[in-house]
Amino acid sequence: MTAQYLPIVVLGVLAVLFAVLSIGASRLLAPRQQTRVKLQPYECGVGTSTEAPERFGVRFFLIAMIFIVFDIEIIFLYPWAVSYRELGVFGLVAMGVFALAVFESFVYLIGNGALDWGTAQRFRKRDSQVSSSRTSASTVRYVGLDGRNLPVSTEPLAPIEPA
Repeated sequence: MTAQYLPIVVLGVLAVLFAVLSIGASRLLAPRQQTRVKLQPYECGVGTSTEAPERFGVRFFLIAMIFIVFDIEIIFLYPWAVSYRELGVFGLVAMGVFALAVFESFVYLIGNGALDWGTAQRFRKRDSQVSSSRTSASTVRYVGLDGRNLPVSTEPLAPIEPA
């Protein structure tokens, strides 16, 4: 019984040993002089020229969520592919329903323009227009403690007349 798990234990020990040795070698061999240039952010070989924006667009998070959905689908497809002969027709139908549900959600996302970026987004027809009562003054959100003490008004704001 223990001989059955010996390769897994050896692999785990080797993985931990490799991680510890890599971190130890990095600490021993790394230069110890900290300069202003070394402490600056660095990405993809391009130095920073401006301050980074504080917010990411919602589209990036949407793409990440789509990736996670398909990643989970692959996680469920792998065990099914390994044992599809033993599962028979029931397994095939269950995986077909699951794959159809994931595919349907992907078609829905594409239909709503989740993957339209740049110029393709400009050519899409807008189904709903923003009402004229919504202005920048009526849609300001207050964050933190400042927004908690503001009185809540139920009256609509008067539209701003152009000058």
